[in-house]
Amino acid sequence: MPKKILVTYASRLDATTGVAQAIGKTFAESGAQVDVLPMKEVKELESYQAVVAGSAVRAAAWLPEALEFIQTNQKTLAKKPFAAFLVCMTLAMPNGEAYRSHVSSWLDPVRKLVRPVEEGLFAGTLDISRVESFAERVKFRLSVLFGVWKEGDHRDWNAIHAWAQKVYPLLGG
Repeated sequence: MPKKILVTYASRLDATTGVAQAIGKTFAESGAQVDVLPMKEVKELESYQAVVAGSAVRAAAWLPEALEFIQTNQKTLAKKPFAAFLVCMTLAMPNGEAYRSHVSSWLDPVRKLVRPVEEGLFAGTLDISRVESFAERVKFRLSVLFGVWKEGDHRDWNAIHAWAQKVYPLLGG
């Protein structure tokens, strides 16, 4: 019987959704039964043998609903193989890899609740036209103008796939 894995996520502009779907696809190709669901749609965790949870990052932190999901399900998650990932634009900056250690610290609140068997850190996307607030759009436009970021999709699909292949056996696959 194939292992049943939940890949769940919190996303604002769908970059994290795509990462979660890619992870789920990799697990399925490895023989797992996988559900890929937004955290707000997860009704129960008992039927899953392992859980992977990820969030977009805003203001150097997982989204509030993502951390709330971990807090609410802490006891159940602590009994299962659990992996965590984040998606952020900091890793898409020129020299973004130099910030990897700092970006990793943004998972500290998750680590305090549940210890992941593995963690993934991925660059995201920047489509300024989809940013919700006018003030945020102006901030991002200025950041692009000054070379902090470039608009576009910065997700490294090969790295995401490789991470999923690496984490799958750690989840009991």
